[in-house]
Amino acid sequence: MRPEGTTVRLRRARPSDARAVAELHVGTWKAAYPGLLPQDYLDDLAPEDRLGDWEQALAASPWPVVLVAEEGPTLLGFASVAPSRDEDADGTVGEVQTLYVGPRAWRAGVGTALLEAAGEALAEAGFTTGTLWVLDVNDRARRFYERNGWWADGATKEHDWVAFVATDVRYRRALEGPSPGRSAPEVHADAGPFLPGGVNRPHEGTDG
Repeated sequence: MRPEGTTVRLRRARPSDARAVAELHVGTWKAAYPGLLPQDYLDDLAPEDRLGDWEQALAASPWPVVLVAEEGPTLLGFASVAPSRDEDADGTVGEVQTLYVGPRAWRAGVGTALLEAAGEALAEAGFTTGTLWVLDVNDRARRFYERNGWWADGATKEHDWVAFVATDVRYRRALEGPSPGRSAPEVHADAGPFLPGGVNRPHEGTDG
């Protein structure tokens, strides 16, 4: 947990953020997933495994929209959103594709703020329903989403990572835009809990 009273800023990611995002992405997996994923797989992960994906994502337009949380020059977390790619989704459904917060900012409200900002970004783009995918055995992540108004809708899918196969479950909720005149929130270290979760590659799932 960071010192109380520390302020975090949320903003749209830039192409120059790609390496920091890739480093945080891999670092979060290594910190959050022991016991949930094979340890040898986690040990072999490196930022370079994700860098190309994030360079491509941050250069793309209009989707995905990638949001970052930072404290000064330090990246604390990120989330990405885009139209849902699920076969049963129509044009009203948007997806929170990733949500990661680094260990130094766990339990500091950063994940909650990023999740709220991601939902607002989708609502502002005209989506009325949000969905996300999370590892079925990741109880901490599932509780995090449920506390924030998301619910499991019964859909599941298997994700073949070659080294292992994981089962994801889908969560959804109705989306609400920000109040008139509301700007991106400032986050304080005592703003509420964040628990890491999920397991999906960039732009294919969510971690809370």
